[in-house]
Amino acid sequence: MRFVARFAWARTAISLLLIAVSIDASNAGAEASLKIGVLTDMNGPLSAYFGAGSVAAAKLAVEDFGPTVLGRTIEVISADHQNKPDAALGILRQWFDVEGVDAVADLGNSAVALAAQNLVRDKNRVALFTGASTIRLTQENCSPNGVQWGHDVHMFSHGAPKGILAKGGKTWFLVVVDYVFGKDLEAQTKQVIEESGGKVLGVVHHPLNTSDFSSFLLQAQGSGAQVIGLLNSVQDLANSIKQANEFQITPSQQLAALAFTLPDVRALGLGVAQGITYSEPFYWDRNDETRAFAQRIFKQTGSMPTGAHAAIYSAVLHYLKAVEKSGTTDGGKVVETMKELPVDDMYVHGGIVRADGRLLMPVYLLQVKKPDESTGGWDLDKVIATVPASEAWAPPSAACSLVR
Repeated sequence: MRFVARFAWARTAISLLLIAVSIDASNAGAEASLKIGVLTDMNGPLSAYFGAGSVAAAKLAVEDFGPTVLGRTIEVISADHQNKPDAALGILRQWFDVEGVDAVADLGNSAVALAAQNLVRDKNRVALFTGASTIRLTQENCSPNGVQWGHDVHMFSHGAPKGILAKGGKTWFLVVVDYVFGKDLEAQTKQVIEESGGKVLGVVHHPLNTSDFSSFLLQAQGSGAQVIGLLNSVQDLANSIKQANEFQITPSQQLAALAFTLPDVRALGLGVAQGITYSEPFYWDRNDETRAFAQRIFKQTGSMPTGAHAAIYSAVLHYLKAVEKSGTTDGGKVVETMKELPVDDMYVHGGIVRADGRLLMPVYLLQVKKPDESTGGWDLDKVIATVPASEAWAPPSAACSLVR
């Protein structure tokens, strides 16, 4: 009986030891994975610009960097923030506290991005903002743990207007959506036009989610302005462009859609969108490098990449280079290294990350092609000018504590 009891005890001890070893191995495996979370709009109004393409682009960056960094396997996970800050914060807390996510990318909604900025700093992780348009991320809400890699309101208000003004479009009428985004864009756009020797002949405000733009567009048409600036986005922008086409406002007056995107052009079609001018930090058909990247995204998503997709590829790739260079995943230290290293990839060559976290790079003035100029498919735009980084992005602001 003693022998049996001792044998049973030994067998139990061995079993417990094996379980402990198994748990240790499991924990070691978890620690070995460096996780990047893509928090995006997967099904809402911004999903065509962000969504599945953002996830695909982040995975391509990992593929190009290599499967590991600092001996840790690199993993990309994703979730839908539904354009709700509370939902985004719940996902981020789960990612940081339970799943061990080291960096989060995309955050393509300004309210979501601002909510995430504080939490990322408190958890000492890294935020790669590749789509939020608020300039507060590099001003009063700047953080040593966040970088802004894509468009912002300053780029919208300076990119297309400066390019158009340089080409002789001096008189403007502005059609503005009546909430914070539109009003901020209006103030900056007016300033750019006036400082560049242009003149704003009139402004009209419309409610969010407007279906009938006839009265607003007739005012713009009656002003005789050379350029009608559409300071709205998503469905409001699509509706205003469609109805401007019905009123045959172009070609006698030029449309400038400041927050226009490649998916918007595709959705409207060249017959409606032709001649519209807008700005982006990226266009897929600009050179051999961008075309090669675009084909890789297209194979996975069935769509050509947007500026946000190119930005997340670049930001994730640069983040991984900084992790390798710094020898750590400590959020603050990695971002410091990101600012020290030049950004060099198909998105931008020789880009610089400023102290406030803003990536400096040129912006391209795009014009939607006429139907007879296009070869079909995604041949939608042409690059008509380049806006240098010094003009496209806001100068450093004393509102940011990182600016000395």
